[in-house]
Amino acid sequence: MEKNFIDYIRIFCRSGHGGAGSRHFRQDKLTSKGGPDGGDGGRGGHIILRGNSQLWTLLHLRYYKNVLAENGEKGMKQNKTGRDGEDIIIEVPLGTIARDEETGELEAEILEDGQEVIWMKGGRGGWGNQHFATPTNQVPQYAQPGEPGVEGWKFLELKVLADVGLVGFPNAGKSTLLSVISAAKPKIANYAFTTLIPQLGMVAYRDNKSFCVADLPGIIEGAAEGKGLGHRFLRHIERNSVLLFLIPADSNDHRKEYEILRSELEAYNPEMLQKDFLIAVSKSDMLDDELKTAISKELPKDVPHLFISSVAQIGLVELKDALWKMLQKDDQSQ
Repeated sequence: MEKNFIDYIRIFCRSGHGGAGSRHFRQDKLTSKGGPDGGDGGRGGHIILRGNSQLWTLLHLRYYKNVLAENGEKGMKQNKTGRDGEDIIIEVPLGTIARDEETGELEAEILEDGQEVIWMKGGRGGWGNQHFATPTNQVPQYAQPGEPGVEGWKFLELKVLADVGLVGFPNAGKSTLLSVISAAKPKIANYAFTTLIPQLGMVAYRDNKSFCVADLPGIIEGAAEGKGLGHRFLRHIERNSVLLFLIPADSNDHRKEYEILRSELEAYNPEMLQKDFLIAVSKSDMLDDELKTAISKELPKDVPHLFISSVAQIGLVELKDALWKMLQKDDQSQ
């Protein structure tokens, strides 16, 4: 499954060239030297991105290295316009963004199922010589060439769409929590970086409501500079409305662990700090009230926190309530 998750590809794209306009003069059995009747050239094919909610990875584009749209056909006699080049439609998962390799400029973003964006426009067809006839130039000997298409190396990048992102050090219990509160079945083991790709799970809430939680690969100190899984992981957090920091109860320094996670997010993108934060102290079934009070004093006062245990099913209802409340507040503010 991990080999099947591709969230970043580089492809060469070229939209179709416009067809040339025709330089032609009407001729039939009654007319040997008629006026201009050269038709316009056809438009070059566009390259279009279309959102597909059934896709969750860019795997299907892995060997799709050259995307070349069809050129428009040349104009014809009798004022006939050439055929437009066929458009190429690339289906991508929701949350995909397209960038230019050379400039890094964001060119397109797909967020909805069925959403279509003309990524690279085909060149316009050239005008035939019929357009250039004037009272003083009734036999124009020229027509317009078609516009060239657009070409270049491009990046397609997937940022997972989820309401809540689980943030924590490797082996903090993120995958276990996701497996308990949703039907997702992430790989769970007692070693760092068990999770190598984002895992999504739908969490059922009261009155048939639900929200989406993403289990993301663990952060380590220096992730913003590329250590561990670095940027590959951090970009998936950008779209989450709420970030749930998971800090294990047996951590040596709960406050320091939170501060490292927070500073890595800030180093990657300062806008991350505008999101709603919630701290969950995991594996808390081993704690008594005295230890819980001591840990609460360590944690920052401006971020709400609660104690949970995925294995013992402690505090999970309260966790869902807190997350739902934060998501509703976020929806109302938008």
